[in-house]
Amino acid sequence: MFSKRFDLAIVNRSFWPKNKVIGESLLRLAELSSQTKNICIITQCEGNLEQKLLEAGRGQNVTVSACTARSDSSTYLVWRMADTLIFMLWTCLHLMLKRPKRVYVATDPPIIVPFIVFIYAKLFRAEYVYHLQDIHPEAANSIIPMNRFAYNFFRWMDSLTIRHASNIVTLTKTMKVEIIKRSGRKADIHLIDNPAVMPIQEERDDKKPGFVFCGNAGRLQRIPLVLQSIKAYHQKGGMLPFVFAGGGFYSGDIQALGEQSDKVKYLGVIPPKKASDLLASYQWALLPIDDEVTKYAFPSKTSSYVVAGASILSICSHGTSVSTWVVENKFGINVLANEEDLVKNFFSIEKGLVKPVKFDNELMKKRLSIDIFVGRLNEIILQC
Repeated sequence: MFSKRFDLAIVNRSFWPKNKVIGESLLRLAELSSQTKNICIITQCEGNLEQKLLEAGRGQNVTVSACTARSDSSTYLVWRMADTLIFMLWTCLHLMLKRPKRVYVATDPPIIVPFIVFIYAKLFRAEYVYHLQDIHPEAANSIIPMNRFAYNFFRWMDSLTIRHASNIVTLTKTMKVEIIKRSGRKADIHLIDNPAVMPIQEERDDKKPGFVFCGNAGRLQRIPLVLQSIKAYHQKGGMLPFVFAGGGFYSGDIQALGEQSDKVKYLGVIPPKKASDLLASYQWALLPIDDEVTKYAFPSKTSSYVVAGASILSICSHGTSVSTWVVENKFGINVLANEEDLVKNFFSIEKGLVKPVKFDNELMKKRLSIDIFVGRLNEIILQC
């Protein structure tokens, strides 16, 4: 009834070709592992993923099980939850069919799918690596407060998944502390930075004055505050331009402001290579983030900002993991999340009172490369 067990299953809802950073990284991980092992990928895709891989000459000797993607970060929450349920059932079915000896699973989607992997591992005597790129339900609760019973139940589920994983991977020391505090697990927790798309061109010395934002304009990015502050700054005579690229819940609001002001431009969703080139063209990059969520997540756009050599203006409270990372590494400055401070700092930058920082990003380009990311994940998986 069952075929021979697979050596490794990679489970993640986002994948190549749509996700050209993490998705590309996981595809390279599968391709690397397939040289000596029997590998399968369990994911979602718009269209026929096998055909896309074949046309691109990618994923040879990798078995693909992809269901249809029905939502993204701009989709209403109820529909995203339904899509998560579908992917959960898809993952459950294909784990039982493929019976992998090892599983890599991340928090895309969070809690339920990793818990399915935990149950599968117990039933089929498998091992799994759990990559917490966000810590849920805490991160989700920062967006929409959850029912206390549901919150505690999901927290218990995820803590169980964490405790029984062969290895844990996460992003920052702050997130590691939260994982230990919540689950009690202390051993085999590895820190790996998310990779970045490298700029098309060399770093420019003639960067344009102004600000750029590349990435998800979602519920945690303080977009309403940023847009209101930009309007106030321009109404008071500010002249610097703001360029936004990416999708997300507030993309419509950004587009609306762009239609009202010639100093605000919204480019929509653009290819990662074009986005990194855009970042390399401007002096400053905006990094707004909700304070509470910095304990449980770290903005993925930071890697691309750094390798592009853009000075970062983070927008959150001092002492958070994001502000500490920006200030201690001298990647830019941190501004408190209120309109008065934002407008004041926009003017300070325009007048040259606050200058773009200069840092050697060549080392960061190596550290944040996809090859380094894939190599570290492969090492951790082999430890199982």
